[in-house]
Amino acid sequence: MENLKSKVIIITGASSGIGEATAKFLAKNCAKVVLAARREELLKIIVNEIKKEGGEAVYMQANVTSVDDMQKLAHFAVEQYGRIDVLINSAGIMPNSPLNELKIYDWDQTIDVNIKGVLYSIASVLPTMRNQQSGHIINISSLMGHKVIPSTTVYSATKFAVRAITEGLRQEESPNSNIRSTNISPGMTATGVLEEYQDYPSISPYSVARAIAFAINEPADAGVNEIIIRPTLQSI
Repeated sequence: MENLKSKVIIITGASSGIGEATAKFLAKNCAKVVLAARREELLKIIVNEIKKEGGEAVYMQANVTSVDDMQKLAHFAVEQYGRIDVLINSAGIMPNSPLNELKIYDWDQTIDVNIKGVLYSIASVLPTMRNQQSGHIINISSLMGHKVIPSTTVYSATKFAVRAITEGLRQEESPNSNIRSTNISPGMTATGVLEEYQDYPSISPYSVARAIAFAINEPADAGVNEIIIRPTLQSI
């Protein structure tokens, strides 16, 4: 993981699940991680754990649905480390329900976090990355961004959108500003988000973290644009 060394990496949704695992794994491989999430008390604990292991980490409390928060986060990263090499959009929610239950508030929240949050985060780092003529934006989609099953309709729609955003970003930025984009689509992952699926085959969030690290670690002339990672025993 030589290419991870000293890279400045912003991670949203870093207080738990895939975001937390990714922060810890990248810090162990000598990246400088900037953690962001709404739950400040958890961010403090994770940053302290990383520092005890000899890693370098800072945090900022932020909500991805706030344009101002995302801009402040990007400025914070630059103030701390002078640049932004990677953005990992890991923040996401998954309140599934059949459409006929009319959980419109849940739909709005899912769209705000899973789509607008990704766009706001990208908007916050693009000026810096374009100025650097380098950067890497990694978006966490989902296996449900490739297929739809009952009750996942709105969630799947947002994750399909994340894939479209990632591909559009690649076409617009990679040939012009050397900014790479990667879409990671995990299957069932043991993040504790959906208790009703605890008995299903699942992968560790560290498996997703290693996939993220692989994409970052590839040399600058190689763009890893799409990774699907699921439990070996998962049938769908």
